[in-house]
Formats: sequence, structure tokens, C-alpha cells
Amino acid sequence: MGKSLAGPRQPYRAPSHSWVFFLMEDFEPAFDLLGDPIPAGLGKRGRPPHNPTQQNRNKIMLLLAQGWTDARIAGAIGITVPTLRKHYFRELRTRDVARDRVESIGLLTLWEQARSGNTAAMKEFFRRHDMAVGPLFDDRVKEASEKLGKKEQREREARTPPSDWESIIPPAVSH
Repeated sequence: MGKSLAGPRQPYRAPSHSWVFFLMEDFEPAFDLLGDPIPAGLGKRGRPPHNPTQQNRNKIMLLLAQGWTDARIAGAIGITVPTLRKHYFRELRTRDVARDRVESIGLLTLWEQARSGNTAAMKEFFRRHDMAVGPLFDDRVKEASEKLGKKEQREREARTPPSDWESIIPPAVSH
């Protein structure tokens, strides 16, 4: 028999940690059809860990603003209620102000678009503004817009006397 050209056979050596790290630098995470990252252990035994994303956090804020329950939100994201509470507890604590936050973000976006020249955004912003502020000024506008004659004006003034009578009554003359 002839000698091996490759030389003596070397024992197997596992790659060093730096080599494994070098391979991980080129790793790009995969995403499913819905845009969620595919966990590393997919297809293996046990449930894969949930990785919270900013997109899921935003989705939870929107659903809280719509008044959804925890069970319904967890179902929409595809996790269990305990997992929802574990990873998104900060968002769930803001349940009371979620609607205000979402509405304020919407108003801010409308304002920025209106300032950049978007007339549709400008109209929508002022429509929402008038709906929110309008009731505060309705009474003032009604009083200012009513045209009263001299008699009606005197009758109204007689029914609502000024609160500062001392400025109207002349000082007493002493003899």
C-alpha cells in the first residue's frame, strides 16, 4: 500500500470563538410574511421566545386607544396574555392616556403637514381644532353676533347690572 499524499491525519479541532463571532457578523435575521422576525429556534422543541419590536409597541398603543382588552390585543399580536403583560407592561400601564397620546400624535402630524403646505391637512387640523375649542367660545360668539336695538340693549343691561357698583355711584357730597 502506498503512503497518503495528505500526510498524517490531524484530530478534529472546534473553531475558536473569534471564528464563530466572525460568522455571526454576516448573519441577517429572517422575517416572516407579516414582517415579524423569525426566532432562531423555530422548528425546535418548545415555544420560541417572543422578541418585542417597536412596531408591536406602536400597535399595542393604537389598540389600547381603541379600547381593546388585553386578551384581544394578545390575539392580534399572536402571543398569550401573560407574554403580553411580561413584555409590554409599560404600554399596558398607559391604558388611560393611550387615546390622548395617539390623538396628540395625529394632531402633531397634521400640524407638521399643514405647515409644509398641505391644504387638506390644514383643513382637517382646523376642523378638529374647532370641534375641540368651539364649545368654549359659543356663548361669546352668540352674544357678539346678536344685533340689539337701543331698547333691548337697555333691558339687557338692566337685567345684568355690573358687579362693581362703587365705580358707578358718585361719591357722597358732605355739607
